[in-house]
Amino acid sequence: MSRVSNLLWATLLTGAQTLGAAAQDRGSVTKLPLPRFVSMKASEGNVRRGPSSTHRIDWIFVRKDIPLEITAEHGHWRRIRDRDGAGGWMHYSLLSGVRTAIIETDMVEMKAKPAPDAMAVAQLELGVIARIQECSIEWCEIRSSGYQGWVRKADLWGVKPDETLE
Repeated sequence: MSRVSNLLWATLLTGAQTLGAAAQDRGSVTKLPLPRFVSMKASEGNVRRGPSSTHRIDWIFVRKDIPLEITAEHGHWRRIRDRDGAGGWMHYSLLSGVRTAIIETDMVEMKAKPAPDAMAVAQLELGVIARIQECSIEWCEIRSSGYQGWVRKADLWGVKPDETLE
């Protein structure tokens, strides 16, 4: 990367950080909370180094419905990161407000009710993506592969620990 490119990239990063700080915890474009979780609505999405189609593609997500966290906004672009902390800029048209989560614990039990002693209705493998139906403080009701039930929030990535959803 050239010195000019490095300076431009540093300026973009500084600008995005300033925007985030100025907005406190709201997106400068949508006025929605930052950070916030979304999912990928496309089956393939380019993750770019900066917020425009002229920036280099660093990698491509190829998993529809994967949960992503939006950390900044710039025009039609959203800075996102995945569960591993890898991030970049993605065009907003590739993202959806549908909430999904990824299973973080191998062979986690999906329960019939939000209680540790409730009957297990399925076991979910590490990496399974599920649609979130609702969340209480400790549990989320999810749907995946024809099964619906409750999983401890601590076993999911795609929902904040203190977040509740109805």
